[in-house]
Amino acid sequence: MTYRSAMMSRDYLHERAEESRHEETIAYIMFLAGAILFIGGVLETLSLGENVSWFLILPFIAEASSGAFLGATMIILGLALAIFGVACGLHRSRDRSWYLQELRKSGAPAEDPFKPRKTVQKELT
Repeated sequence: MTYRSAMMSRDYLHERAEESRHEETIAYIMFLAGAILFIGGVLETLSLGENVSWFLILPFIAEASSGAFLGATMIILGLALAIFGVACGLHRSRDRSWYLQELRKSGAPAEDPFKPRKTVQKELT
């Protein structure tokens, strides 16, 4: 592997690590959007009426109304975004750690062609 190709691979790994960090941040923002939608859906459903039924931690109203549909939609989308955001964030975090590990492995090239070589000269006596 030449020095130039080693530099290109290190630049590539560095760029991919930065890209994974950016995508990880976006995934966590997606999680926050999902959490906000979920909380909004729960508050919407609870504000509609007195006869709210519960399924585990999810409130729902059995009567058909536009507010109940909006609340259920916000709850479902919020849960989906939150779960998908956490899954994507963990995946991108693992990708970034792999790229950084490979970058550390390729940190020192085997031989730098631009560095002068040290030679051992024997003294003739």
